[in-house]
Amino acid sequence: MNQLTAVLIGAGSRGAGGYARYALDYPHELTFVAVAEADPLRRARFAEKHDIPPSDCYESWEPLLQEPRLADIAIICTQDQMHYGPAMLALHQKYHVMLEKPMSPSPEECLDMERTAREQDRLLTICHVLRYTPFWSMIKKVIQEGRIGEIVSIQLNENVGYWHIAHSFVRGNWNNSNTSSPMILPKSCHDMDVLSWLMDRPCLRVSSFGSLKYFHEGSAPAGSGDRCLECAVEPTCAYSAPRFYLSDQYKGWAGHFTPELTRSNIIKGLRETDYGRCVFRSDNNVVDHQVVNMEFEGGATAMFSMCGFTYEQERRIQIMGTQGELRGEEDHITLYDFLTQQKTTIEIPSQSSGHGGGDSGIVRDFLNQVRGYNGQESLTSASASVRSHMIAFAAETSRLNGGQAIELNDYMNKLTPAESVSSD
Repeated sequence: MNQLTAVLIGAGSRGAGGYARYALDYPHELTFVAVAEADPLRRARFAEKHDIPPSDCYESWEPLLQEPRLADIAIICTQDQMHYGPAMLALHQKYHVMLEKPMSPSPEECLDMERTAREQDRLLTICHVLRYTPFWSMIKKVIQEGRIGEIVSIQLNENVGYWHIAHSFVRGNWNNSNTSSPMILPKSCHDMDVLSWLMDRPCLRVSSFGSLKYFHEGSAPAGSGDRCLECAVEPTCAYSAPRFYLSDQYKGWAGHFTPELTRSNIIKGLRETDYGRCVFRSDNNVVDHQVVNMEFEGGATAMFSMCGFTYEQERRIQIMGTQGELRGEEDHITLYDFLTQQKTTIEIPSQSSGHGGGDSGIVRDFLNQVRGYNGQESLTSASASVRSHMIAFAAETSRLNGGQAIELNDYMNKLTPAESVSSD
């Protein structure tokens, strides 16, 4: 198995801590030869771990991708609104590209990236890691084997977790659709993708409801302050930042705002960064709960519910078929056969890789696809991902228009092509 070379654009938690870890675990398969990262400490740490010389470390993606092609593949893990530029230029430079989801907050840019990958004859794989996990792969296998008959309806709940929504979507990088993207994209495009994959037929129409119900100033307790460290009611607040980041359970998440996880550094970060702000007085505008209804070709339906007000961070799925029912959660899948009335439980082994084994699974599959590339599509190629992204965009359009049903084909036909980025 020949070793492939890669450049990393964006050395944050997903890039450096998620996908690039594969090169450390399997150095005979993958090695990184260059990195582009704005944060000097992250850049230096990644370079040290992967033995990258200073000459191949870049403060931004532009100079890296203006060089003659340095590697076989480019892994792009910048913030949502910074995906389009480096992805387009990398494709023009003939890199095979693995791009963190969502593709872009712009539907036009998503379509343009898909078109460019096809024109440049390059792989563009989107990091919908759920498809690569043993849990979701087993559910797909059960459906393909016909063990529950034809799908009639699917219910999928994404329980975000009260602490996770406060961290990422109230105080964190994905809290405002003007600077990142609507909640349905960064958090739930995984779910739109997996629903499309399991249904294996086109989605025809979408409607959605949701709002920012709780995390706004109108919900602020009397006497509360702008920051948790200066708040009189902090000891009785479930969303206390000091309680999160100074606890052993969630201390690691403080790495998003301080490089060294010492008590003094965490407290300094809580004084100076958005992660120490009151959840009722932050700059957030994305929803804290949302439901999406979908109708697929042939009449099957799906209901998706995302909610931040849960204790567990998990997904739970129920698939109703003509011959049986499937329920899945955590590490087990249960099948109910209508004819025999037999109940079967499938246990899924625990995984060491992130996202239930999906992080390593997608890198392994991508490398295999690159080695044997002859124009084929990958499991989560841009062409597969675009359709589920369009479901998410249509859902947000519906939500903003009072739940009006959106015909997906009509929605896509009205999109104006993005102004393409070239390699010139």
